[in-house]
Amino acid sequence: MRSLSARCLLVFAALCLGCSDGPAPPPNDVATDSADGIVRPPTAVSLQLNWFPEAEHGGFFAADVHGFYDDSKLDVEIRPGGPGTQVVTQVATGRVLFGITNADRVLVGQAAGAETVAVMAAMQVSPRCVIVHENSGIRSLQDLGQVGTLAVSSTATWSLFLQKTVDLKGVQLVPYTGNVSQFLLNDDFAQQGYSISEPFVARLQMAQPRVLMVSDLGFNPYTSVLITTPEVIRTRPELVAEMVKASVSGWLKYLDAPSQTNQAISNRNEDMGLPILAFGARELKSLCVTPETPRTKLGRMTTARWKTLLGQLVDVEAIEEGKVDVSKVFTNRFLDEP
Repeated sequence: MRSLSARCLLVFAALCLGCSDGPAPPPNDVATDSADGIVRPPTAVSLQLNWFPEAEHGGFFAADVHGFYDDSKLDVEIRPGGPGTQVVTQVATGRVLFGITNADRVLVGQAAGAETVAVMAAMQVSPRCVIVHENSGIRSLQDLGQVGTLAVSSTATWSLFLQKTVDLKGVQLVPYTGNVSQFLLNDDFAQQGYSISEPFVARLQMAQPRVLMVSDLGFNPYTSVLITTPEVIRTRPELVAEMVKASVSGWLKYLDAPSQTNQAISNRNEDMGLPILAFGARELKSLCVTPETPRTKLGRMTTARWKTLLGQLVDVEAIEEGKVDVSKVFTNRFLDEP
């Protein structure tokens, strides 16, 4: 049996696939006053996405499109991600100043020595889901053992939690291919997805998917989380404050009026048409704003949520117990400032 330490390293390695082993170059967006050597807030800021531009990044694009970054005197370069993009590693090593990732990856990275800090969370509810066919008779994730085949990323933390929580003994687990083609061909097939995208694509092809939210099982990491490093927070707090303030304004704008931003996202990612982006923006409203976190508190996080997630990651052996202090992985400091 693989040891716990080896299991933790395997999970982090899966998250870090494609990451360079070379020494990190200094970030291009650090500016220094040559006269006195004082580091000043840069006007050029790099923001690394965790995937290709989609609705899940809408608020950050809205902050750019509607001038909120400009108003904060920030020239933000939004860098698209894709397969193999390791946001936590890039931020922790100083390749970029800010990144977008999910809370579970922050914790797994922290346990492996990649120190980052979450400074706002766009989504309070994770859009991670499993889609099944309406005619399958499956009504909840607890019924998922009735499906014949399930396509998932086997080493993803949410997938480890699902496999530990739900009886899947009779289910054939196959790798997730990144599209719904197999789902469309087989009524006895289920697959992972994001509630803001895959259900729309499946319905467009005349399928009738039922969306089962992983958050309903209790596994609910903050999503589209803005991260930076402890060093940036310590040495450039004004920069972080402006970045957070402008990003929150962008998210509020996107939730209210996404059309102009969706056009900008579509221009950056031709696979994202305006109809699917409009669908995603509508779905995001209930993921970003909840009874516990109203619009006036958008982006805020709680110690209890982080501790719960950490405990779940320990349970699935993605992190060794005692390796992470949640007080070091997030802060509401810049959200609480006027």
